[in-house]
Amino acid sequence: MPHAAMAQKLFFDRAGLDEASVRRLVAEALRGADDGELFLEYRQSESIVLDDGRIKSASFDTGHGFGLRAVCGEAHGYAHGTDLTAEAIRRAGETVQAVRGGRSGTLADGPARGAKPLYTALNPLAQVPFEDKVKLLEMIDAYARAKDTRTRQVTASLTGAWQAVCIIRPDGELAADLRPMVRLNVGIVLADGDRMETGGHGIGGRIAYAGVMGLGDWKLCVDEAHRQAEVNLGSIPAPAGEMTVVLGPGWPGVMLHEAVGHGLEGDFNRKATSAFSGRVGERVAAPGVTVVDDGTIPDRRGSISIDDEGTPSARNVLIEDGILVGYLQDRLNARLMGVAPTGNGRRQSYAHAPIPRMTNTFMLEGDKEPGEIIASVRKGIYAVNFGGGQVDITSGKFVFSASEAYLIENGKVGAAVKGATLIGNGPDAMTKVAMIGNDLMLDPGIGTCGKDGQGVPVGVGQPTLRMDGLTIGGTAV
Repeated sequence: MPHAAMAQKLFFDRAGLDEASVRRLVAEALRGADDGELFLEYRQSESIVLDDGRIKSASFDTGHGFGLRAVCGEAHGYAHGTDLTAEAIRRAGETVQAVRGGRSGTLADGPARGAKPLYTALNPLAQVPFEDKVKLLEMIDAYARAKDTRTRQVTASLTGAWQAVCIIRPDGELAADLRPMVRLNVGIVLADGDRMETGGHGIGGRIAYAGVMGLGDWKLCVDEAHRQAEVNLGSIPAPAGEMTVVLGPGWPGVMLHEAVGHGLEGDFNRKATSAFSGRVGERVAAPGVTVVDDGTIPDRRGSISIDDEGTPSARNVLIEDGILVGYLQDRLNARLMGVAPTGNGRRQSYAHAPIPRMTNTFMLEGDKEPGEIIASVRKGIYAVNFGGGQVDITSGKFVFSASEAYLIENGKVGAAVKGATLIGNGPDAMTKVAMIGNDLMLDPGIGTCGKDGQGVPVGVGQPTLRMDGLTIGGTAV
């Protein structure tokens, strides 16, 4: 049975809602509005955490609700609740009508149809017994401790979710989706004398648990977490100053996501609060830099068959060969800016209105070998993994902490360094890209993006990059 049909059955058969009645209620509630929709959601989620050899927490949650939105001009009225009944939806309709203020609009055309499922419809939580999930975490703990006598702490977590959504527009059009999500994370603390360092790794995506519970998958997580902790044990203080930085492939794309991606979301640009506002058609990055947001990659954490307004997901080119060509749009901002929605209207849950958000955002590869890029650097930093970061959307200024980084001296990777932070300005940093590798990688499926109090799963990626003249904040001169 197709995803959409399964989701409809969940809401209109099992939940007891009458589909014809709900469609009428939505049409009445949004009469005279410019746009809007009813968003129905059912979700199951679980989390199991092992710490220091025992299960520290285990949780299971199930919930459902609806969100009804009426859009008039740039204003919107939003009402949500957990009571999936016709009466509750009718009362919500009375509330959102207030946004009209006596005005009547022209209903915008609905989203295109024909979205293709990008992931399994199966509920991962129901596929594996709880006991097997606990056993996996215990095996991870035992394997990590047997691997190294310096191991002081092992933390492992397994999380899963299954979300059904159904979006009904005032013209009666309906779109629906079933979305699985799983993730495995491992953290390890190694000690050498009085010094202790950590390492961590995770994998996941819109897949079944089998995709992260296989022997090779969970051992990869442990081995990588251990490797990072071991590298950090031997690290020295990072230098500070302006220098050449080489970013590794994959997860370092989180800097691109934060420093550039958010600045290309439609709401910031419609309000002219982004450093990229009004710059479509201008050069905003070095030649060769092409940035894409693609929600159509099968099984990826950031992928969505449809967004949370019912628009099919798409592959959107944002920067092409250094030239800004477009922004990421939900329906409201696209309509007000006179462009088409891009399939990026996303929300955390039924309790949140949709806003423009990224899906899987990455830079396309170039033609340089990674070894060639490193060999070209006389003195610099090679940043392989990042931890946290902060960005000011208006100015584009960013600060990112490297969780794994090395010195580059005379074209060779040298000692690991600790405490390196990258400081710069997103638009300016993109003009400093000097070499682009041929080794594009996406992250392993662990990203969550926060904006306006909402968190949604995302993906990031990039090839190896050389960037000249970035400022490094460190602990040694």
